[in-house]
Amino acid sequence: MKYTEQQRLTAVERFKQLDTSITTDLNEIVALVAQICGTPVALVTLLDNDTQWFKASVGTEVECTPRGMSFCNNTIKHQHLNIIGDLQAHPEHCSNPLVTGEPFVRFYAGAPLITKDGYAIGSLCVIDMQPRELTPHQQKALQVMGKQVVNLMELNWSLNTLAEQREKELKHATAISESELKLKAIFDSSNDTHILVGRNYEVLAFNKSAAAFIKAAYRRKISHGDCLLDFTDPTILNQFKKYFSIALTGRSIKREWMLMPGTTNACWKVTTFIPVRNKTGDVIGVALNSTDITHHKKQEAYINVQNEALNRIAIIQSHELRRPVASLLGIMDLIKMENVSFNYFDMMELTVNELDEKIRGIVKDSENTLHGRHLAVVA
Repeated sequence: MKYTEQQRLTAVERFKQLDTSITTDLNEIVALVAQICGTPVALVTLLDNDTQWFKASVGTEVECTPRGMSFCNNTIKHQHLNIIGDLQAHPEHCSNPLVTGEPFVRFYAGAPLITKDGYAIGSLCVIDMQPRELTPHQQKALQVMGKQVVNLMELNWSLNTLAEQREKELKHATAISESELKLKAIFDSSNDTHILVGRNYEVLAFNKSAAAFIKAAYRRKISHGDCLLDFTDPTILNQFKKYFSIALTGRSIKREWMLMPGTTNACWKVTTFIPVRNKTGDVIGVALNSTDITHHKKQEAYINVQNEALNRIAIIQSHELRRPVASLLGIMDLIKMENVSFNYFDMMELTVNELDEKIRGIVKDSENTLHGRHLAVVA
């Protein structure tokens, strides 16, 4: 497998933090390998960018060395064992400070630790201070144990990854649960009725107001999976199906209607049919949001009655009251034309004109009031 050094270093990061239980198992393996190979030192190493880390060891207290001094740096370049019988006689390693100085290493044999996805992350190696060789049996044991080291390290990483994923899922589930509780609290606190319905009229969700309304109106308890048509007023059933079908095409629509006319539960509702879509944009149902407007309708009817009364008053004021005044004004005009002169004529004319002006003002005020109340009803 060909890969970049950066990809290899990313793989190494997976295994730099090992659990105590895995470290204990690795230490048992290196102790067994040292015994099988007859060497004083055995190590599990990981090579990062500039350091060789000893993740398990026997025969040394050192925890790491610079990567430039590492014999395992060559081991990770191969698929097979890297055995150097005499480091002092090896042209590439004879000047290594670990060979020329303490601890004066002379023998090295390492099996590359290759992950399942093909990255060489370090080695299982044995070290001696005397030149030597490994028997075929010892070489086989080193190879087999190297694979077991990788298996243990990958098991540890997989378990940790699963635990982290599980923790994230639990946090996510908790967040969703808390969000759902908040939404449900808002959903149930509304005085309006809210019902979520599937494409086949099946009830998917509803709030407390919807349950209370249906219980009061139909003496029945609504449940998930019920057919909503069973709770729909027969007088509006055909209209309801029509508007529901329109919503299923993806268009919202609002209508107001009277429910249960002629009964003690008669009421007016304004209902909005809102299409509900899934993540891919397909309409999977309809949200029905209904507001009770019975009080508004009663006020509207009361205002209409008052408006009719005011209209009748305006007619009376306009015709019945102004008719005698108009007669008086006509008589005054005839007197002027006949040049009849008598005392108090000017006073009578002034009084009649004032009365006419007052009546006109009353009629105008009534018309303005009637117009204003009409606008209030429309609004």
